[in-house]
Amino acid sequence: MASSVSSPLVFSVKRCHPEFVQPAKSTPREVKQLSDIDDQEGLRFQVPVIMFYPSNPLLMKGKEDPVKVIREALGKALVNYYPLAGRLIEGENRKLMVDCTGEGVLFVEADADTTLDSLGDALQPMCPCFDELLYDVPGFGELLGSPLILIQVTRLRCGGFIFALRLNHTLCDAFGLSQFLNAVSDMTQGLSRPCLLPEWKRELLNARNPPRITCIHHEYEEGAR
Repeated sequence: MASSVSSPLVFSVKRCHPEFVQPAKSTPREVKQLSDIDDQEGLRFQVPVIMFYPSNPLLMKGKEDPVKVIREALGKALVNYYPLAGRLIEGENRKLMVDCTGEGVLFVEADADTTLDSLGDALQPMCPCFDELLYDVPGFGELLGSPLILIQVTRLRCGGFIFALRLNHTLCDAFGLSQFLNAVSDMTQGLSRPCLLPEWKRELLNARNPPRITCIHHEYEEGAR
């Protein structure tokens, strides 16, 4: 009986040199503290995200290059979301803070000689071609002093594209990232500012000083199930 094992997917990706996308307008130069929840040790890592978009002539009418559209919209969204264009620093007792330098996020433009249909099962986790679609820029993985977001937009032969990013998890959870990406989407549609403006207010999640226990959590006691 003939073997039904399929051959591995082979395609090439041509990437441009990584560049910085900065806020489109000047932004406040300030230092913002992360909350006591944000800067815990278990969140000090990078989160990868990858999204696939088929060709949509109606959506992209008059906007033929998704890379150009996203790059410009990103700079506009960073005006309101300017802490994401900064760099993490540590204060006393390793307290994490964002130095809002406006240096920008890392952006990679790329082209792949394949189509969404050709990728097939390769789109499913764990995506075997992930490293091709989200370049591991040397030095980006450092927690302190590095860009907080890396984005790669890869054009496909079919007219679709792949949007991949790696995010410092201390800055955003899934909900916060979704809010920022919606802001970028708002900018692609010609809005002057995002529909939902960000609020920092992370001090609301800080522990009391001095600490004060108001509830006993028995689930954390030794031997608890």
